[in-house]
Amino acid sequence: MGRALAGALLAAGREVTVWNRTPGKADDLVARGAREAAALEDAIGASDLTVACLLNDASVRETLAPVLPKLAGSTLVNLTSGSVRQARELAERAEEHGVRFLAGGIMAVPPSVGTPGAFILYSGARDLFDRVAPALEPLARPHYVGEDPGFAALYDMAALSGMYGIAAGADHAVALVHAEGGDVETFRREVLGPWMEQMLPLQVAGADVSGTVPAEYNPGMQATGLENMLSASREAGVATEQEGHLRAQLWLMRRAADTATG
Repeated sequence: MGRALAGALLAAGREVTVWNRTPGKADDLVARGAREAAALEDAIGASDLTVACLLNDASVRETLAPVLPKLAGSTLVNLTSGSVRQARELAERAEEHGVRFLAGGIMAVPPSVGTPGAFILYSGARDLFDRVAPALEPLARPHYVGEDPGFAALYDMAALSGMYGIAAGADHAVALVHAEGGDVETFRREVLGPWMEQMLPLQVAGADVSGTVPAEYNPGMQATGLENMLSASREAGVATEQEGHLRAQLWLMRRAADTATG
């Protein structure tokens, strides 16, 4: 992801200094015009704006701890995935050292970075976002989500939860078709894809913060349907570990049905 981000900036004609914890990994970026810093101190000293994208929060803490004081007066944008708490804590540490800080959440995969469909969530001081957004725009469409530095991580994690829920359902669906000898590619193309495209807007619009189920959904009927899906899955020999999304929905529908009947 870091290479994709740097590549998007280079493609936009920006001057980019890169640093990687593993020497040699930036060779392709250097060939495209990036300057590779020999040390992290050199990288952060090359510009008033530093963008960090590492594996996780622990790697960010470990990498930045020795140099955070040297970032005083400059801007740090952290695009590393993490939790709300981690983002808030990093913002506090940055503030203690006089570093202006924005947290980010990348709503893209590496091949889509820099394309029209990609966007990046940002949270932190609004005036800071307004000032650096033009510099960050080549990465993906900047989308501001609030002053709380934890909000970019919050929306990132929540959106990823939705994505992985969809992925779990699609994986289970394909596994079921395969287990019973169906044509997986035809199923993907002619059934699963069109069906999910039709249902996704309804699922997103109907998602409820309280986990309640409207009466018109007929939760008792839905529970019966989910029981049938689980039975079909087990008869086909699909791994029970792939049924989690169905069991979660079954629990929800049973609870709603029990509430409706008193």
